[in-house]
Amino acid sequence: MGGGFFPLKEVHRGLIGTAWTVFTGSQPEAMQVEILGVLRGARGPGHDMILAQLHGAKPEYTGVVAGMSGSPVYIGNRLLGSLSYRIGQFSKDPIAGITPIEQMLEVRDLPIQGSGIRGQGSGTLDQAPQAPAENTMRAMETPLVMGGFHSEAIRLWQQKMAGTGLETVAAGGMGGSSASAGEAGGVADTTPSAKAIASIVPGSAVSAQLVRGDLEIAATCTVTYVDRKQLLACGHALLQAGPVSLPMTTTEVVATLASPLNAFKIVNTGATIGAFNEDRDAAIRGVFGAKAQMIPVQIRVHGADQERKINVEVLDLPALTPQAVLVVLYESLLRTNESTSETSYHLTGSIDLEGYPPSPLNLWASAGDAGAAPMELALGAAMQFARLYANGTRRGSVRSIHLDVEAIPRRVDVALEAARLVSGNLVHAGGTVVVEATLRPWREAARNVRITVKLPARLGAGNLRLLVSDAGTLDRALDQPRQPSHAPDLETALAQARRQHPADRIYVSLLVPETQAGMEGQTLSSLPLSVANALEPQRAAQDASLNGESAEMEADAPAGGVLSGFQLLNLRIEPGGGLD
Repeated sequence: MGGGFFPLKEVHRGLIGTAWTVFTGSQPEAMQVEILGVLRGARGPGHDMILAQLHGAKPEYTGVVAGMSGSPVYIGNRLLGSLSYRIGQFSKDPIAGITPIEQMLEVRDLPIQGSGIRGQGSGTLDQAPQAPAENTMRAMETPLVMGGFHSEAIRLWQQKMAGTGLETVAAGGMGGSSASAGEAGGVADTTPSAKAIASIVPGSAVSAQLVRGDLEIAATCTVTYVDRKQLLACGHALLQAGPVSLPMTTTEVVATLASPLNAFKIVNTGATIGAFNEDRDAAIRGVFGAKAQMIPVQIRVHGADQERKINVEVLDLPALTPQAVLVVLYESLLRTNESTSETSYHLTGSIDLEGYPPSPLNLWASAGDAGAAPMELALGAAMQFARLYANGTRRGSVRSIHLDVEAIPRRVDVALEAARLVSGNLVHAGGTVVVEATLRPWREAARNVRITVKLPARLGAGNLRLLVSDAGTLDRALDQPRQPSHAPDLETALAQARRQHPADRIYVSLLVPETQAGMEGQTLSSLPLSVANALEPQRAAQDASLNGESAEMEADAPAGGVLSGFQLLNLRIEPGGGLD
């Protein structure tokens, strides 16, 4: 080791080299490599691959192992490249593809940006490429350790990661950055360790953490190249996201599992040694001592008898962050002993964005809904987060996410069965009316709720309607559905989030025969005709909605659960009173 680089132009069949990887513990072990030839353009136009066969008791027993990618290959004492590719899953011969070191050094020589640089990913994960054919050359899997996750949460992650190369989950344990995080009230000390940095050599196992803290998701591969400032690993991309910011840790290999279907390394992540800041086609690059930019997520789940706190940090990368938040919240809901098929959930909290007031969250998931309540709640919260996080006009970072979840040991559905006016339907402007609503909680006796409504003094004589409704009906009345010509900017998305009404209340609204407009997340009621005419071009472009009836919420009351349903009541405003 340390004798320079072996050029691709000198590679030919019959060369014998040495590869280094960790099979157990933290010390790399040698295995013999026989060069079979060069596959021209196998990794793309102008990107060749070296084909080799591994020899030795361990590689001939285990075969090509997930987590081995990045293992350095030397001809003499000159670095040739890294083991990075495999053929199929059931081949008897341990044949691997080697990424030439010249292509990996292109990643080394990229300018080192600040730790705040984040990649955009290679597209949305729903559009990930299909898995390669069974006998084609493909990148060795990058096995993920999902420490602290139930099998249901792991399956959810695998569904979201299908086709990305990050769906392979291997057995493993969490390292020092996760230990006692919960007791500390946050993620444990993650200061890069000089001693741990000094232990890294070509052939060492390293991990990139996507989530760390009380839960952990970490991808493991092998170090190919090390210098004083940085290292290169994997010999292929994780997501080819470009600039990234992921914690880089040492890794202990507990065991290497031999399997013709899925051989992989069982690992414990270890001490933080820096941050990975580039995810490119030929390698990922880590910078020693650098600090990764992560998003703190604090989740508190409580019921009648217990409370659990989950403190983690998740990666800040558009292609993966919403999925990481989803699976962390879902796991948090599964971890409580109070979680059963009859448990409902109420989530409150906030998303703190740099440069803006915190955006509130208020979501319910009732037992007995179409989907399982934990999944429904996690999907709803993740969707609201993604709406803000993926907004193209967002410039600042996400500072933190705080979630408080109440577990309720029953269904919380409440139906609005009827509504009526108990004060009569002939009224004067400025007067009051009393609405009585009949609410029926799930499998409980119906009860009546009375709500007093003060009518505006400006109302003219004539017919008027009252809307007695749940939150969803009111929100749709205030913001008429439309297909805007462009995605809403962040200000509009934040305004829309703030305007959502809590689902556990009953609302009484006036439907006034006056023009209402919805634009930029705001509802403008009772507009003069001249203003409505001025907004007509924006309605034609679908940037605004115009409605001939204005909805004005006047009163509300607790519903005792998640209300569904609506009723319309008719009023007659008599002349006299108010402003008449």
